[in-house]
Amino acid sequence: MTKYEKQIYEIVNKLTSHLTADQIFSELKKIYPSVSLATVYNNLNKLCDVGLIRRVSIEGSPDRYDRISKHDHLVCRRCGKLTDVCFEDLTSTLERQLGGAFLAYDLKVFYICPACRKKEMEQTQI
Repeated sequence: MTKYEKQIYEIVNKLTSHLTADQIFSELKKIYPSVSLATVYNNLNKLCDVGLIRRVSIEGSPDRYDRISKHDHLVCRRCGKLTDVCFEDLTSTLERQLGGAFLAYDLKVFYICPACRKKEMEQTQI
């Protein structure tokens, strides 16, 4: 693992805020000021390809990067906030329905977060 890969891996795994490549680039520049954004993208792709981190894609938003541990995501349709959540593991149910093993699944539940619901309520009362 290169120094950049190692540091990017550590950044993604220590922060639970689902950083974009630009945000990871900003964090990495604090340690390696001469690093380029292309280097960050190349290393993010390598880390995803070998399964050390995962890419979370949401339509209309930049990709975000996350640790591998088993968890799902809540995505607010208003503000785009991405939050970790642990739902019941669907592996056995999916294996039964598919008739065997599969590679992976990525569950994203879209909703309106409490802060956005509150904001909407306040706006309708005006």
